[in-house]
Amino acid sequence: MGLMSEALSQVLIFLAAFIGIAFALLQWYLVSKVKISASGDDHRIGDRLIEEDDQEVGIDSLEAVAKCAEIQNAISVGATSFLFTQYKYLGVFTIVFAVVIFLFLGSVNSFSTKSQACIYNKGEQCKPALANAVFTTVAFLLGALTSVLSGFLGMKIATYANARTTLEARKGVGKAFVTAFRSGAVMGFLLAANGLLVLYISINVFKLYYGDDWEGLYESITGYGLGGSSMALFGRVGGGIYTKAADVGADLVGKIEQNIPEDDPRNPAVIADNVGDNVGDIAGMGSDLFGSYAESSCAALFVASISSFGINHDFSAMSYPLIISAMGIVVCLITTLFATDFFEVKDVREIEPSLKRQLLISTVLMTAGIAIVTFVALPSKFTIFDFGDQKVVKNWHIFFCVAIGLWAGLAIGYTTEYYTSNAYSPVRDVADSCRTGAATNVIFGLALGYNSVILPIFSIAIAIYVSFSLAAMYGVAVAALGMLSTISTGLAIDAYGPISDNAGGIAEMAGMSHTIRERTDALDAAGNTTAAIGKGFAIGSAALVSLALFGAFASRAEIKAVDVLTPKVFIGLIVGAMLPYWFSAMTMKSVGKAALKMVEEVRRQFRTIPGLIEGTGKPDYATCVKISTDASLKEMIPPGALVILSPLIAGTFFGVETLAGLLAGALVSGVQVAISASNTGGAWDNAKKYIEAGASDHAKSLGPKGSEAHKAAVIGDTVGDPLKDTSGPSLNILIKLMAVESLVFAPFFAAHGGLLFKWF
Repeated sequence: MGLMSEALSQVLIFLAAFIGIAFALLQWYLVSKVKISASGDDHRIGDRLIEEDDQEVGIDSLEAVAKCAEIQNAISVGATSFLFTQYKYLGVFTIVFAVVIFLFLGSVNSFSTKSQACIYNKGEQCKPALANAVFTTVAFLLGALTSVLSGFLGMKIATYANARTTLEARKGVGKAFVTAFRSGAVMGFLLAANGLLVLYISINVFKLYYGDDWEGLYESITGYGLGGSSMALFGRVGGGIYTKAADVGADLVGKIEQNIPEDDPRNPAVIADNVGDNVGDIAGMGSDLFGSYAESSCAALFVASISSFGINHDFSAMSYPLIISAMGIVVCLITTLFATDFFEVKDVREIEPSLKRQLLISTVLMTAGIAIVTFVALPSKFTIFDFGDQKVVKNWHIFFCVAIGLWAGLAIGYTTEYYTSNAYSPVRDVADSCRTGAATNVIFGLALGYNSVILPIFSIAIAIYVSFSLAAMYGVAVAALGMLSTISTGLAIDAYGPISDNAGGIAEMAGMSHTIRERTDALDAAGNTTAAIGKGFAIGSAALVSLALFGAFASRAEIKAVDVLTPKVFIGLIVGAMLPYWFSAMTMKSVGKAALKMVEEVRRQFRTIPGLIEGTGKPDYATCVKISTDASLKEMIPPGALVILSPLIAGTFFGVETLAGLLAGALVSGVQVAISASNTGGAWDNAKKYIEAGASDHAKSLGPKGSEAHKAAVIGDTVGDPLKDTSGPSLNILIKLMAVESLVFAPFFAAHGGLLFKWF
């Protein structure tokens, strides 16, 4: 037994979740103190907001405040109505899939209600398979609900904060930065705390039925991860198609053909573009990281339940993954104060370092936190299930597993930043290649993306080797948890990007002065890099989570080893490696088709609406929003079906060995494609921003906006949009979702799978 009693661990987990929610609400309250109503009372505020030394800001009168409120409302209404429509579709899917889970798992023992012999805990009686079917289905529904809620709450706070960030930019860049960052923190803490709380409550409620059958209890809890990830898949793909169709349409016609600035209110696709940032980058990202968090917890809990923790019923040691997450919330809370209270951002150049510091501070503090939790919650020596054997492990082994996952995450974050920030040579080389046109820009950008895969893969490889050597599959699962333990800070940094992007768009649409636009652009450029760091984290953690789930699946399906030289496994491997390409092809083409419709609509409006380009006519924003909505809802179904059906077909018809090959292939190829796609797109975007900002002599020689080099950069950025915001980030869900689905359906595949090989 560890030093921590069961009662204490129960209290600490609950307390940390409560603190996380309370802190999120406090940040929300602080953001809400920025008023955006243009009432008479606001005269005083309007005057006070203007800095004495900045006469140019004087244009931003009450009229601008009213305009900001109006635009914010349009974005909020658009995002909310899209998500509600999407959730109707997802509701139908959830019910159908819940029935499938129940039927498949119930049929393992022909829907018998009799107790069955335990699989791992020999000689003991476990609850019937039918009970596991019921509880797995309930866990799936809870996971789906929490995932949807995480995305929706994130979108709500983002659309609440975007105009407030714009208005705070009048007081200076520091105030705007704090508003955007606090809003991101609301999402980060709500997600981490809700995810932890729902999982904690589910385990305790399920325990009332399962009693001492922890094997069945934690097997059914895996449904929670499946629910989280299946919602995230549709959220990411649907949101990604929505946002990029609008973005590509707005950029191609607006910037290249009509030569008007980004986010110009004359552009009919501009509202759809800003709505897209919220439904894709915020709601999609929220569901995605919640899915990773839920799955890594489920994988660790499942492996622990068939190890000595579960067999000896040591609750504190069993709850180690939850206590790590609880510690993460407390650490991230302290880290957030460094950005909002302890250090003030006074200059544009301090924004990016302040955000990067968040990653470093949270990692250093969390390392100490992990040490405390490990030595208090875990016994000094115990055994971990290792493919049929029990491996003897010491508690300091587990400390190193979690810590290496945590530091590998930091390494991936910093590598991503190096390849996507315009402060370093890779992006500047891409910008420089725009001198000779779009073709060379595309060539340089692709090369950068492929290059950027090398270091993250080595980081992941080292983390896997060390954690697996020390503590088998449990080690890999807690390494993934380590990487995700600072999820609150990671999400705050990530959500900060789209909020700043929206703030810039609102400043442009409201006709605010050049100074304000410069400040929001600086916030946005830093946000682009941090968004790329966030995607790097999501992909890196997905690789570890997927491997941990793969190990749990192999344990549950009673596979001792996966032999690549057997034809059954090899066909799975090669088909699995192809799936990320098939999936990317679908999502890229969906964006292309939707963008095509968008471009035609925007051109039509410029042609037929009198006075639109002069600024006297009013564009029809609603039609563009409808094009994006319809396209994303229709186009998200085929890629989603590919991911959901692949493991079911492979397991049912070809058996568990082929499915193991399929999972391994998808994991190995999916990670590479995802990292290169995300970083290529991020680099093209920042190369364009580098030329637009004209902050150095080199950048000035390529600019200004509208120059040939700038147009080449815009084309690169447009090509990169679906890579970095649709295909790339959706791929990490592909590898996780296939693995968690295989784990949930493992009892069925082990009992009835491989029909084709049985027949022939």
